[in-house]
Amino acid sequence: MPRLLSAFALALLVPLAAGAQSAPPGSAFTPAQRAEIVRIVREALKADPSILRDAVDALRVEEGRRHEAATRTAISLESKDLLHDQRDAVAGNPAGSTTLVEFYDIRCPYCRHMLPVVEQVLRQDPQVRLVFKEMPVLGPASRLGARALLAAARQGAYLKLQARLMRGGAPTEDSLHADAEALGLDWARLQRDMADPAIQEKIDANLALARRLGIEGTPAFVVGSKLIAGEAEMAELQTAIARPE
Repeated sequence: MPRLLSAFALALLVPLAAGAQSAPPGSAFTPAQRAEIVRIVREALKADPSILRDAVDALRVEEGRRHEAATRTAISLESKDLLHDQRDAVAGNPAGSTTLVEFYDIRCPYCRHMLPVVEQVLRQDPQVRLVFKEMPVLGPASRLGARALLAAARQGAYLKLQARLMRGGAPTEDSLHADAEALGLDWARLQRDMADPAIQEKIDANLALARRLGIEGTPAFVVGSKLIAGEAEMAELQTAIARPE
């Protein structure tokens, strides 16, 4: 009987907690019903305290399902800005059958750790189209570097400058000047373009898009309807690319 009571209490406790903030009007328990549920749960906890752990585990699973569903919906709604913003830099195969979107910060150590992984993915799968979304969240140097990258794109040098910035220190005006000269860029033009309000508008658009998708840090990858937050193993990216749900 105690285990039967525990199972019954767990069945009551999980939907009660999960639906506390999301139940539609008219579907909530009455005060009398809630009082009876509390009484049953208290008796069950006395008989078998482990049901609290089981309830927490079940709530975590349910929250994970809800979060995944919300993410899929958000990705679907934002597909145009995610996949087809003409201002975005693209690597890999521009006409590839599968698009991988990366939100990154040039100074993020985890993004830097992912650099060889992403490069290997592109080498191994010629059908991957990689879209870069600058997400400078680590301070002024990150914002300076993001503006420089978008300005360099106007001279066809986004990927070349990115390779230097992702492997160097925090960018400064002087270091960017040196990078521009090393890459054969027009420094005066780069400076003008970096100051163009359209460049900052693009960065702001990326940050706003990340918020709408629930992305809280870098790196973050989107492929199909799946969001992969943080560092990812090669196998995880390859699996997501092979089956972009």
